[in-house]
Amino acid sequence: MTVPAATVSPDTVASGVVAPGSVPPGTASSRRPSRRHRLTGLLLASPPLLLVAVFVGFPILVAVAYSLGHTGGPNATVSLIAKDQVTVDAWWKQSLGAYTQLFADDRFRRDLVVTVVVALLTTVIVLVLAWVIALYVRLTDTWASRMLSALAVVPMFIPVVIASWAILTFYSSDGFVRSVASHLGLTAPVWGYTTTAVVIGLVWTHLPFATLMIVSGVQAVPDALIEAGRDAGASIPRVVWSVVAPMALVPTVIAGTFTAIGTLGSFTVPYFTGPNAPKMLGVDMADYFTSYNLPQASVVMAVVVFVVAAGFGVVYVWANYRGASDPTATEQS
Repeated sequence: MTVPAATVSPDTVASGVVAPGSVPPGTASSRRPSRRHRLTGLLLASPPLLLVAVFVGFPILVAVAYSLGHTGGPNATVSLIAKDQVTVDAWWKQSLGAYTQLFADDRFRRDLVVTVVVALLTTVIVLVLAWVIALYVRLTDTWASRMLSALAVVPMFIPVVIASWAILTFYSSDGFVRSVASHLGLTAPVWGYTTTAVVIGLVWTHLPFATLMIVSGVQAVPDALIEAGRDAGASIPRVVWSVVAPMALVPTVIAGTFTAIGTLGSFTVPYFTGPNAPKMLGVDMADYFTSYNLPQASVVMAVVVFVVAAGFGVVYVWANYRGASDPTATEQS
């Protein structure tokens, strides 16, 4: 878009304050960075961009090419030991045969559905728990609320492997829950090596980050707005729905997308606590690559997970764009 030149009166030019043909300070043209400044900024930002391109972007392109049948070049070594590959004989050709074979497998379709369902269920549970903690901390100022906010981030400092084994033994057939229930004459369910244990473990690992994000967003709501809603006769649920929730929308979206994306690619928790079937795709990828000697199918799974995660990533990008472009957007919602 062309910016119109600023209008300078002849008297101003004659007085010597502004030279003829120049732009007064403070106008849009004077604030526009020069080409030299833009190039300097690009050079300063180029080292991390180059590292991401070399160590992340290039392997992704190689993997996608392998999934489309290109077994030469960087994929030559892995193609020598692989079996049941779909190959093409020219670099300009592409083949979706590997995708067709994988989606024709009932096991893969079942595991894909389980992975997406577990990701969505975990995300919903994490957001609900994080919002309950955030509201309790925001609306009450007691030792119990402060203790709860501190305990909510404890899982962040416990290794995932240790937490997975603890969850497995806690809910196994001879674990703590079954033992206590047996002493009380009751029969407790066995959740070890089940999808339920996977959901519990994923909620445990992702709740601290979501809690930190949402608590910070809820705490940023000014007291004056909450007091104004209360003075107008609104109930606590109404104030939360109409005042607090819109202003904490961006942190909630960011926490939800990070939880969903992290759950899609999780490996440790499903591997230790999950069943043999159905499995999440993170475990399936490792099995297909190492146990079944099907690296191409494993790469296809990775591409599918990447596409699903990109769908959640779009929401994350929107939330960041909204918060960066219009800081008052949440206040106006």
